[in-house]
Amino acid sequence: MNRAVIFDMDGVLVDTARPHYESWVAVARRRGVEITWEQFHDTFGQPNHQIIPRLFGPGLSADEVHEIDERKEAAFRDIFRHSVRPLPGVVELVRGLHEEGWRLAVGSSAPPENIELVLEALGLAGCFGAVVCARDVERGKPAPDVFLKAAQAVGVEPSRCLVIEDAPAGIQAAHAAGMKCLALTTSHPATALREADRVVTNLEGFAAADAASMLGRQ
Repeated sequence: MNRAVIFDMDGVLVDTARPHYESWVAVARRRGVEITWEQFHDTFGQPNHQIIPRLFGPGLSADEVHEIDERKEAAFRDIFRHSVRPLPGVVELVRGLHEEGWRLAVGSSAPPENIELVLEALGLAGCFGAVVCARDVERGKPAPDVFLKAAQAVGVEPSRCLVIEDAPAGIQAAHAAGMKCLALTTSHPATALREADRVVTNLEGFAAADAASMLGRQ
């Protein structure tokens, strides 16, 4: 089957907003920086190298950005590894698509260690033919690079790919890649996701037939 679904991870496969916020706060306080929920929320879905100057201020060296990035993601994994739970409908959809022969990929701003942790914890690692993260491309979301590389990795034309996202930056990236986008209201209200082709509360009841319908007769 020459069709694909590309899943974002944070806010799509699992709800990671609170652990991410807690890990940012912990790392920031070590540097004397306070981060509010609103500041964090405005950056959700973007890669860390774009987030860090916004939260910690400009003028950081490349080494400082790298150190903050590493500390933050290690803190996140420590917080989250014992509480990984799939969002509603995720496991059923992924396994259903896989069984019907769809090509599946993860296209995320998360580092590979986080994606591996989540996929293994959910028992879904074997369903995905490719995993692409921000480290694999030059530009993060809202640029389309992550999704284009994911489509290439599973051998499917962008026009035959459906992206599942939860953030405006991800929706913009999907459309810039020439892909349809289904958005979940996990991290943002429906009004903030109106550019998506369809918006749902969660993936319960969403099946392979619904994905095919969104792609139309392509």
